Amino acid sequence: MRLLYVFALIMAVRIASVFVVQTYYVPDEYWQSLEVAHKLTFGYGYLTWEWVKGIRSYVYPLIIAGIYKLLALLQLDSAQLLVLLPRLLQATLTAYSDYRFYVWTGKRKWALFLILVPWFWFYTGSRTLSNTLEASLTTIALSYFPWIGEGSAYLWPAAICCFLRPTAAVIWVPLVIYHLRKTRQPPLELILKHFVLIGAFVAGVGIAIDTYWHGQLIVTPWEFLKYNILHNIGSFYGSHPWYWYFTVGLPTVLGINTLPFIYGIMETVRKGDRHPVSKQLLISILVTLVVLSTVEHKEFRFVTSLLPLCLYVCAESLSRWSYRASRTQLWAAALIILLGNVVPAWYLSTVHQKGPIELMPKLQEIAKDYRDEREQRANILFLMPCHSTPYYSHIHENVTMRFLTCNPNLEQRENFKDEADRFFEAPMHWLRSHIPVHPITAQPSHVVLFDSLEKKITDFLINYKLLYSIEHAEVKKWVESPLLQDLSTALGTQLPNVASLLQHVHSRTGKSILVYQRLNKGEENAFNRQEDAELPAEPQSSENLFN
Repeated sequence: MRLLYVFALIMAVRIASVFVVQTYYVPDEYWQSLEVAHKLTFGYGYLTWEWVKGIRSYVYPLIIAGIYKLLALLQLDSAQLLVLLPRLLQATLTAYSDYRFYVWTGKRKWALFLILVPWFWFYTGSRTLSNTLEASLTTIALSYFPWIGEGSAYLWPAAICCFLRPTAAVIWVPLVIYHLRKTRQPPLELILKHFVLIGAFVAGVGIAIDTYWHGQLIVTPWEFLKYNILHNIGSFYGSHPWYWYFTVGLPTVLGINTLPFIYGIMETVRKGDRHPVSKQLLISILVTLVVLSTVEHKEFRFVTSLLPLCLYVCAESLSRWSYRASRTQLWAAALIILLGNVVPAWYLSTVHQKGPIELMPKLQEIAKDYRDEREQRANILFLMPCHSTPYYSHIHENVTMRFLTCNPNLEQRENFKDEADRFFEAPMHWLRSHIPVHPITAQPSHVVLFDSLEKKITDFLINYKLLYSIEHAEVKKWVESPLLQDLSTALGTQLPNVASLLQHVHSRTGKSILVYQRLNKGEENAFNRQEDAELPAEPQSSENLFN
């Protein structure tokens, strides 16, 4: 019965995160899952270049598409449910993986506490990211790993994880070697009857699904590795120094939990024989970080799957420390860890980059209800860095929409610049080249942009009125902060200049998201002569002004 209460508590936290986390993190949360599922189910939407080239597997989007299809059959496919139900599904899987983590760690109180409070896991645990799915499957697989005794059940979630995210295999190579060394079964028999059989079955089903939906025989894990590793396409979206995961990536993901993790490392190194599981997990963590560090493009979410491994080390070290700690020390440690996670979780989940999430319901209403003087539906233009917002999955109306693309240089052309770069270099030139001037009804009915762009395209916006201004992020305050300037100076010229980086980001994003609506016939004078509107009104005369 106690386990049921534990699972109920975990489930309550994860379901709560669905409603608390209302901010934008990365495009893949939508463009590699919800948008694909929407296209599959309803026949309209947008597929990014990754799907055109076949480097993504349809397995995860198909699960979401199943939910969408059921909603459509029940005529319950509202935009709100299309957004909510996939997140509830992911939150449920995350809750189960958290429960398995609790069981795996010996049902320790510290384990339950540490899996519930990490800010990054609360922030991402209910998002429809392949990295979140990867972390959940990794945790489940680790809980079935034969740390004691024999077993191969872990191979199923591990194999699925590796098929969906080939880089996940790096975690499992040291663990598989460990399994083969400790098993009492003949290694060759274990490999042939379990490793090969399960791996071949999972790969076969995955390849069959992807071949059907991509329309050609394709092995998506190979395509993923070919483009991201061999062709290094990921560097197009940003590069970091090799040591970034060690100094910034993993410490940021762990947050305040970095302190007990370092303590756990020290304990494991000094008394490795007493911590065999932690010792093996640290080897996997180190190998994964080293391998990932060889790839130029790095992101925080790429080490999400290391979180359960790190938290196990933390839980084991804190559990042993608790036996000799006083009650005051225990409460102090728990309170510090809790507050150190609650603050970033609250800020990033409710404040930072909340604009896109608040924007989409407004655009959904526009797409559903708007008609111009010719009874034409909305035509929405996003003048923002590509994929700055969700798309059709949150609109769920078959209206015309366009955004600035940022496809990488797949053809290896010299002096290549994507559409978004070309636009931000000369916004008005791009608009004159791509948007018709006459008739006015040929122009987009609505334009969505960040406030930093507004003054640069005032000539274009002369035919528009401001409809909404939505608070997004405090980028400008950080850019202008003296503390940030001091930090950049302290870092020196050998490291990236933080202020310059944020200034570049702010030049394309901003504090607010603006929605402009095209003026209807007869509205020009009312909205575009601000200089006249600011003048004091002259007294009305009974004299005929036209004679």
